[in-house]
Amino acid sequence: MADHAISPTRAEDYPEWYQQVVKAADLAEQSPVRGCMVIKPLGYAMWERMQAILDRMFKETGHQNAYFPLFIPLSYLEKEAKHVAGFAKECAVVTHHRLELSPEGKLIPTGKLEEPLIVRPTSETIIGAMFARWVQSWRDLPLLINQWANVVRWEMRPRVFLRTTEFLWQEGHTAHATSTEAVEETLRMLDVYATFAERDLAMPVIRGPKPSAERFPGAVDTYSIEAMMQDGKALQAGTSHFLGQNFAHAQEIKFASPSGTEEYCWTTSWGVSTRLIGAVIMTHSDDDGLVLPPRIAPTHVVLIPIHRTPEEKEAVLAACRRIESDLAEARYGGEPIRVRTDARDIRGGEKTWQHVKQGVPLRVEIGPRDLAAGTVSVMRRDRGPKERSSVPIDRFAATAADFLGEIQQGLFDRAREFRDRRSVRLESLEALQEFFGADGEGKGEAKGGAKGGFAHVHVADDPAVTEALDPLKVTVRCVPMEGDDEPGTCVITGQPVSRRSVLARSY
Repeated sequence: MADHAISPTRAEDYPEWYQQVVKAADLAEQSPVRGCMVIKPLGYAMWERMQAILDRMFKETGHQNAYFPLFIPLSYLEKEAKHVAGFAKECAVVTHHRLELSPEGKLIPTGKLEEPLIVRPTSETIIGAMFARWVQSWRDLPLLINQWANVVRWEMRPRVFLRTTEFLWQEGHTAHATSTEAVEETLRMLDVYATFAERDLAMPVIRGPKPSAERFPGAVDTYSIEAMMQDGKALQAGTSHFLGQNFAHAQEIKFASPSGTEEYCWTTSWGVSTRLIGAVIMTHSDDDGLVLPPRIAPTHVVLIPIHRTPEEKEAVLAACRRIESDLAEARYGGEPIRVRTDARDIRGGEKTWQHVKQGVPLRVEIGPRDLAAGTVSVMRRDRGPKERSSVPIDRFAATAADFLGEIQQGLFDRAREFRDRRSVRLESLEALQEFFGADGEGKGEAKGGAKGGFAHVHVADDPAVTEALDPLKVTVRCVPMEGDDEPGTCVITGQPVSRRSVLARSY
C-alpha cells in the first residue's frame, strides 16, 4: 500500500474510509451546525456537473424550472395526514420572527407567529397550493415543473452527503388530466434517473416499485433506482412517485374537462439529491482516494509540468499551453474536454497525489525528457497511481477522448461486475438468515471482501415480511422491473407472488 493511501482502507473500516476520502479530496466538511455540511469547491463542482446534465434532461422532457418558498404554513401540511405523519419527526419549525437584546445582553426570540412555519422537508403541499391557482382548465395540463432547492430534514445520525439535516436537491412536480398520463410521467422520470446514473455516474442501478412500507408518505406508488455500494449495501439513488389524486384532493387541484365537468388532477413528484455525490464516492473510489467518472469530473485532464531550471520551466509551460490549445478543439461526451495546468510551485509528488486523491481522470506529466522524446506521460485514475503510458505529444489531444471513454465504461463495467458477484437468488428464510446473518456476519461477507449484498427473493408486500426482516436489518429495496419475473411463493408468508424482490441492508 502506498504511503499516501487512505487510512483506514475499505477492508479495515469502510465507514471511516468514506469519511477520509471526503476529507482527502477536500469535498466537504462539517459545519458549526450539527448535521449540516459545508460543500467545498470540488464537491460543489461535482454537484454543478450533475445539475447541468440533469437540468438538460428535464428540459428535454418538457419540464420548466421554478422556485417555491422555503417556509410552508403548518396548516398546509395538516391537509394531507399521511404526508404529515411521514415527515413529522424530521420537521424544523419556526415559531418566532425576530430577536431582541435583553438587559443582560442575551438574544431572546420574540414576535411569535400566528401560525408556525415548517422549513420545507419537501414541497408537495406548497407547490400543490400553487398548482390549484394555476390549473383551471384541461388546457392548462400537463403542468410540468421542477425546482432546484435546499430542504431540511432533522437528522439524528448525520453522514456527509449521505444523510445531512440540510441538503441540496431537485424536486419535480407535475399535474395531469388522467391517471395514465401521470403514471407515464412517473416512469419516464424514473428512466431519466436510471439513464443518468448508468451513463453519467457509471453506476449500475436496479429500477422498480417500492413495497408499501417504503413508499413516500402520501404516494400511491413509489419507484426507485437502487445501487450497490462497495460494502454491499444498497443506496436509494433516486425516487419517482405516483401521487394519484391524494394531494389534488388535499390542495383542491381541479380542472374543467372538455365536457365541462370538474375533475381532480393526477399528480407526481420525483427527486435526487447531493447524496449522489456520496454514491459516486462509495461506488468507484479506492484506497488511494476519490475516483471520478469522466462525465461528471470537473476536470478531465490535469497537466503537471516538471522542471528544475527557469529555462526548463519556460519550455515545459509552453508545451502545456500548446496541449491546452489542442484540447480546446477536442470533445468528450459532446462537450469540450476540461483541462487545466497545475503550475503551482510545490513538489511534484505532492502535487500528483493531490490529483490522485481528488479523482482527476487523466494526469499528464511533461518534463524536459518528455519534450526531448516528443512524448507525454499519461496516468489514468482507474489504474495504479504509478502505472503510466507514453503518448506522442502531438497525438495526445486526439486520443484524450478515447482514454476518457475507456475510463467511463471501465468504471461502469467494474461496478456492475461487483454487483453481480455480490448478488444471490435465495429460496428460503433460512437461506436469507444465513446470507445476511443477524449479527452482520453472514455469508455475504465472504464474497468479495465486503459485508452484505443483494438477495433476490420471493417476498410478499406484507407487514409480516417487514417484521421478519427487521432483526436482520434488511429491507425490501424494490421489485425489479427487468428480469426476475418468475412467479413463486413468499419465503415468509407463503403467499403467491409474481416476481422476486431485491433485499439488502441499506443507507
